[in-house]
Amino acid sequence: MGSEENDLLKGVDWKTVGNAANESSGAPVIKKRLPKKIRQVPDYYFLPRRSLPSAVAIYGACIAAGIGAGMLIEVWVKKKIKEDGGIIWEKNKD
Repeated sequence: MGSEENDLLKGVDWKTVGNAANESSGAPVIKKRLPKKIRQVPDYYFLPRRSLPSAVAIYGACIAAGIGAGMLIEVWVKKKIKEDGGIIWEKNKD
């Protein structure tokens, strides 16, 4: 069955088939050049771009919040140490 299909296409002149399609339109074939793809590399990858004043305000507030949280934790730890009598842990309990 497969050999019958090959026999049908065996006598076809492929050069004339391709040229017949081009000549039938009558107009010369103009190959359009596609523009080269220009890669736009962003200045940033992970953080959104903001204006300088808003960036300073937002990131400054985040840093200040982190420092404030650290200070509160330090005060809480010192308070717990005073309540427990000043001993954090004992290595040798005998």
